[in-house]
Parts: sequence; structure tokens; C-alpha cells
Amino acid sequence: MSIVLYIAVMAGVTYLIRVLPFAFFRKKIKSQFIRSLLYYIPYAVLSAMTIPAIFYSTGSFTSAAVGTAIALGLAYFDLPLIVVALSASGAAFLTALFI
Repeated sequence: MSIVLYIAVMAGVTYLIRVLPFAFFRKKIKSQFIRSLLYYIPYAVLSAMTIPAIFYSTGSFTSAAVGTAIALGLAYFDLPLIVVALSASGAAFLTALFI
């Protein structure tokens, strides 16, 4: 029974997060600053959740740093996501293996 309550509360919170902006902002937001701030919030939140996970996942700062550097370098050159992910994982693995 408690799992149903947990799911209902989670659904309610998710619904409120999605509906409240429509209730408060009836007109289009004209401020360029606010619009750019709202545009970049998802990227900032995703980075804030991903970056710490990268450095705690390997157990070695060096291998995580090498994998991150490889990923950033390959992503800068607009390579496909699968290439970036596999290369970064391989680089982190090889660094952890040899260090």
C-alpha cells in the first residue's frame, strides 16, 4: 500500500513542477536575461549531476580526468555520441589499468 502512496506523491510533485510555470507566467517572457537563464538551466542541472558521478565512478581521479578530457576533446569536434562515450570509457579503463 505504501508504494502506491509513494507513486501518487511522486506523480503529484512531477505534475505540479510542470503546471506551475503555466499558472504563473501567462504572457510570453520578454526579458532576454530571464529567457537565456531558463534556456541554460537544464544544461546546468545535468552537468551538476553528471560531473561528480564521473569522478566518483572510477575510484581514481586520474583515470576519470583522462576519460573526461578525451570526451570533451572529441565532443568539441562534433563526433557522434557513441564514439565519444566509447573512447572516453576506453581511455579511462586503459588509464586505470596501467596506473
